[in-house]
Amino acid sequence: MKNPVLTLLFLFWDRILYFMTFKPNAQESSKEAKNANSYEVSLLKNGDLLEVPRTLFVHFGIYLGDNKVAHLMPDILPAFTSDKSHIQQVVTNKRLIMGVIAKMASVRVDSVQDFAYGGTIIINHMDHRVTSKPLPTDEIVKRAEKLVGVTEYSLLWDNCEHFVNDCRYGVPVSFQTDQFCETVKKIIRDRRSILLSAAIGMASVLCMGFGLCTILPSFFITFTLWMAS
Repeated sequence: MKNPVLTLLFLFWDRILYFMTFKPNAQESSKEAKNANSYEVSLLKNGDLLEVPRTLFVHFGIYLGDNKVAHLMPDILPAFTSDKSHIQQVVTNKRLIMGVIAKMASVRVDSVQDFAYGGTIIINHMDHRVTSKPLPTDEIVKRAEKLVGVTEYSLLWDNCEHFVNDCRYGVPVSFQTDQFCETVKKIIRDRRSILLSAAIGMASVLCMGFGLCTILPSFFITFTLWMAS
């Protein structure tokens, strides 16, 4: 049985590594991606939901046709400029990380190669998971194109998976978020989490001294985990 605490830590760490290493529009990165995988764009249809699996998560986009994919990415730059050409050209690691922190993003249109970034593309896998049927193709494309531009962002409640499911099925859901919440629930219910929080609390008291600022947080966290378990 997998340890839910380790699973949660790996999930966060993988997200951090992704935002530190992902360079979607840098010229060298684009060339590497194109060389790594040649995509059969002719197999794609307008309105297709595209998935690119990473280590512990999946990036999503909607195919618009003509080798174009609409996808949501965290980005801080729109907070400082409205120049669309500048926003579209370069996405740096700092922009990605700051976008996550500031909860800002943009729905952008990139080529299939830049979107996939060398990864394997899965087509319409969500059709087997979402209970709602896909909307008409034209409507899917229109919904995606209408949302192109600056938008809010949240790792859990408003990410790229919410975007594509809303466009294709009219239901903004995220199974990755559901999995994350389920992992958190397992951690809370795990009695080992209570022992760990108690041990950390005792260590903080020993290191920082005996006082309300160390005792109260330790007590309330441990007590809350105990009552919720």
